[in-house]
Amino acid sequence: MARSTARKRALNTLYEADEKSQDILSLLDERIAHPGAQTPLPDYAIEIVRGVAEHRRLIDSTLDGHSTGWKVRRMGVVDRNILRIAVWEILFNDEVPDKVAIDEALALAKTLCDDDSPAFIHGLLSAVCADKDSIVTDGKAADASDADTSDAEASDAEDAVSAGTDTTDGDAVSGETEADDSSGEHTDGDESVADEITDNPSDGNQPAVD
Repeated sequence: MARSTARKRALNTLYEADEKSQDILSLLDERIAHPGAQTPLPDYAIEIVRGVAEHRRLIDSTLDGHSTGWKVRRMGVVDRNILRIAVWEILFNDEVPDKVAIDEALALAKTLCDDDSPAFIHGLLSAVCADKDSIVTDGKAADASDADTSDAEASDAEDAVSAGTDTTDGDAVSGETEADDSSGEHTDGDESVADEITDNPSDGNQPAVD
């Protein structure tokens, strides 16, 4: 199946997840298992969606950093997901030339977005391409830093648990007593809160980019 079609199917999935405020990968799993009336998702569409989900923080920060107007959250839902696909291809898929990634994004924008969107998308993606090497380098450094931080936090948590085990005090005993006095059923209550993400679509007047 042509990659152009795969990009459109990937866009459909990302758009749906964005509109529903649903985890991207959980929705992807649903679409793979139950494609409905559509044909199964192409392999490249699945690769795009997983790639965007994995690198979304870097992708969105890259877009925020190269747009002199609205941030990602202020862009139209279709616009920002077209941009996410293109930025993933530019930064993480060496098989796709940067120019092809931009042209494919423009093709989608001309069909699905406002009249001003293609020019905005073209300018923003061109700015990203010009900064590509530094973005990738900084992104790898950030990933390494996050990994080190996670390891340190895990080690601190283990030390805290160990210290708590060795220094059990009266408060811990008191807590056990209160638990014994309960009815035997522990009720957490309804702590599940639906995420509410306010969608702020553009009004068609896209800002300039660097």
